Amino acid sequence: MSRTVVVRTVPGGKFSNEVSVGGHRFPADEGEELGGNDRGAAPFELVMAGLGACTSMTLRMYADRKGWDLQGVEVTLTRTQREGVAPENEIRREIRLAGDLDAEQRRRLVEIASKCPVHKALAGGVAITTAEIPG
Repeated sequence: MSRTVVVRTVPGGKFSNEVSVGGHRFPADEGEELGGNDRGAAPFELVMAGLGACTSMTLRMYADRKGWDLQGVEVTLTRTQREGVAPENEIRREIRLAGDLDAEQRRRLVEIASKCPVHKALAGGVAITTAEIPG
């Protein structure tokens, strides 16, 4: 089940926004080097945060189902923008697994990372429709 995400501009910054999801609110902005005030994560950073969170949660669900001793997950994501190369954006995902896991369990968890829904959406493409709402 997916909740609606609402993003609204806020005064005091060229790119300052407030993101609302359910009862949660957090800032989004661009860095100063792009003319923003750096009051929150930049849009692509939010995409990477979604991928990292989805990866961690997917690994937790899988390990729990298997009864494996996964104590923790740390996902580090880095974006590289490549000019003249398709795809233009590359995300490097590094996964640190904590727990009493053998080599095969670790290999399988790294493999399962590509099964998270956000990874699949980013890798496969997402259909986006846009409409203006009067008012």
